[in-house]
Amino acid sequence: MGRCYFVYFMSNESRMLYVGVTNDLHKRVFQHKSKLIPGFTQKYNLYKLVYFEMLGDIRAAIAREKQIKGWLRSKKVALIISKNPQWKDLAEIWFKNPSKTRVPSCGAVVNPVPT
Repeated sequence: MGRCYFVYFMSNESRMLYVGVTNDLHKRVFQHKSKLIPGFTQKYNLYKLVYFEMLGDIRAAIAREKQIKGWLRSKKVALIISKNPQWKDLAEIWFKNPSKTRVPSCGAVVNPVPT
């Protein structure tokens, strides 16, 4: 099975947005939540994973990240709302209850919004 890459949005209670790309969503979200890497997400406490997409090619993932970063905020918000209307933290249980964690992986069909 090939590698997969994720384009994702981190947010906070004020719904400030950060768009990123990674090949390990679980690890990267942990870094954001734990404030392990200095920068925008640490400064503004962007700890909620509110949206992600899985892609099979790094070039496609980087292109998608750049495309989204070029959008107006309203279009980014519409994308989030289309999959996660309540802006739930999609990774909330990943680190609280590891035995019930369903972290997206390559080739998996994932419903990114908890039910």
